[in-house]
Amino acid sequence: MLDFTFILVVLTLFTGLISLISKLSTINLKNNSIIDFSISIFPILLIVLLIRSFIIEPYRIPSGSMIPTLVAGDFILVDKNIYGIKMPLSNLTIIDNERPDYGDVIVFQYPLDKNINYIKRVVALPGDRIDYIDKNILINGQKILQKKIFSKNIPQQDIGLSEIFEERFDTKKYKILVNKQDHSQNFSYVVPDNSYFVLGDNRDNSNDSRYWGSVPEKNIIGKAFFIWMFWNYDSEYKLIDRVGMSIE
Repeated sequence: MLDFTFILVVLTLFTGLISLISKLSTINLKNNSIIDFSISIFPILLIVLLIRSFIIEPYRIPSGSMIPTLVAGDFILVDKNIYGIKMPLSNLTIIDNERPDYGDVIVFQYPLDKNINYIKRVVALPGDRIDYIDKNILINGQKILQKKIFSKNIPQQDIGLSEIFEERFDTKKYKILVNKQDHSQNFSYVVPDNSYFVLGDNRDNSNDSRYWGSVPEKNIIGKAFFIWMFWNYDSEYKLIDRVGMSIE
């Protein structure tokens, strides 16, 4: 399956080349439908490419691994420059900026297959020791606070057999789902340099760093910050219920 960004880059280069040739050519190329269309569409493609590559890119959430923060059918916006300016296609950082912090929701290239994009929450930074004990997280020996809460805004079909907890990193707080009845495998892990340990907010239904390790910094695409549309007829949410929500 071809990557949309790749197609966009090719089309932009193609229409840009035709536009340039038409301006430099001594032959009258007007009234050619292909050339006229290329000239008219090139500026639009260029603007879209620049926005998607360097500023903001939209993504659709396909699964429930980030419930209750994000649900299947959410369309989100991702800040592409908060962690540095990156080259299109290669994801190579050309200008450094901030670094991911505790609690950030990031989009990244799946370490086992860079053609697949994942979204998870950062829970440990480079050099941190993370201990996962009875579904509680300890970062460098300090336990991350979890408080059981009740929310009427989350459909029961999303909660399932889990319970809703509020997890807090310093001043940052967000909701997670935890099934305390299921047993989990406890572990300890030291995050390598230039890497980040990530978990899904739906803790018992997420394929994350517990199974395939940390995310290299070079794989990070950006930070999710806003839900701009929702579309999922199988959900109890209405189409307007989630639009305009910020991502905590």
